[in-house]
Amino acid sequence: MMTDLLPPALVTAFERQQQACRALGSDFTALVCQSIGELGLPDSTVRQTIAGWPGDPSSQGDSVPLRLCGALHELVITRSDEELAKAYPPHSHGMTPKDLHPILCRAIDRHQRRICARLQSPPQTNEIRRAAAIYAGLNHIARKTDLPFVLSEVGASAGLNLLLDQFSYRFGPITFGKTAAPVHLEPDWTGPVPPPAAFTIEERRGCDLSPFDLADAGDRARLLSYVWPDQPDRLERLRAALFLAKQTPFTVDACDAVQWLDIRLKTPRPGKAHVIYHTIAWQYLDERDKQAGRKIIENAGAKSCDDAPLFVLGMEADNQHRGAALRLRSWPGGMDEQLGRVDFHGRWIAWNAVS
Repeated sequence: MMTDLLPPALVTAFERQQQACRALGSDFTALVCQSIGELGLPDSTVRQTIAGWPGDPSSQGDSVPLRLCGALHELVITRSDEELAKAYPPHSHGMTPKDLHPILCRAIDRHQRRICARLQSPPQTNEIRRAAAIYAGLNHIARKTDLPFVLSEVGASAGLNLLLDQFSYRFGPITFGKTAAPVHLEPDWTGPVPPPAAFTIEERRGCDLSPFDLADAGDRARLLSYVWPDQPDRLERLRAALFLAKQTPFTVDACDAVQWLDIRLKTPRPGKAHVIYHTIAWQYLDERDKQAGRKIIENAGAKSCDDAPLFVLGMEADNQHRGAALRLRSWPGGMDEQLGRVDFHGRWIAWNAVS
C-alpha cells in the first residue's frame, strides 16, 4: 500500500504529540503517532480529511493526532477490527513504527467512513484521578462549614467526577471516602495530610458543551477510546466509575459555562454550601467568557452569607513549572488561597494548605 508523507504542519503535530505521550507514560500512543507522522498515510478520505484540516491540527488547537488515535482505539474497544486489536496492548511488545504502520493503514482503509465521522469529535476525557484533588478540597471546605454541599462542575464531560464521594482515597497514611469503593485513588502525596472531615452531598450537577450520554453504548465507547490503550489502570478506573454512575443519579447539562453559572447562581440555597469546581476546563474559556464568569461568581459571592456560603475550587494550569494550581475562593469574605499543586492527570498532589 503506497503512502505519502503528511503536510509539514501535521507531521509536526504528530511529532509533538508523540513526545507528549511519552512524557505522560504512553509509549504505545507515542508509537502510533510516530508511525503515522514519519511514514504517512495512503490516499483515502481519512488522509484527505486530516491533510486538508482547516484549523490548527496541533495539541494547542484541534488535536488531530489524538482524534485519529481515539478513532483507532475505539475500533479495538468495540472489537470492530481483529487485525488492529492483535497489534494493540497487551500484544504490542517490541513493535516498531514500521511493524505497526501497515496494520494502521489497513485498518484506516477498512473503516474510512467511521473514522472520518469520529474525526469531527474533539478529544474529550473524564480523568478520574483529578477527583482526588477536588475531594481533598471538599475535605478542606468541610472543616470551615458543616452545611451539606451542592456541587456544580464546569466542564464536567461525562460527569463521573461528580461521584467523587463514592470513591475511596489514600492521602499519605490516611484513608478517606468509601473504603470498599470500586474506584480507589492513591496519588503520591507530599505536605501535611489534613484530618478527614465528614460531609454530605445533597445535589450534584455539571455542564459541558458536549456531554457524554452514559446510557448510550457509542458514547461510552468513545469515552473509553480517549484513554491511552497501554494505561490499563486508567481504563479500569473509568469502567469502575461508569458502573458507579448507574447507581448515583446526576445531571450534566449541555450548556455554555457562563450561561449555566448564571442560571445556577440565581437559585438561592439557604442551609447549603454551594461548591463550584473545575479541573483543566476554565483555562480553555476565552478571556471574555472568563471575565463574564468571574463577574457572575463574584456578584453571587457578594450576596452569600454564613448560612449559604459559596466556594469556587479550581485546578488549572498557571504557567508554573510543575503541574496545576489548586485554588479555593470563598464567600462571604472573598478569601483566595492556594491549597497546593496537582499533576495534570492527578498522579500526585503537593499539599500546602493548613487545616
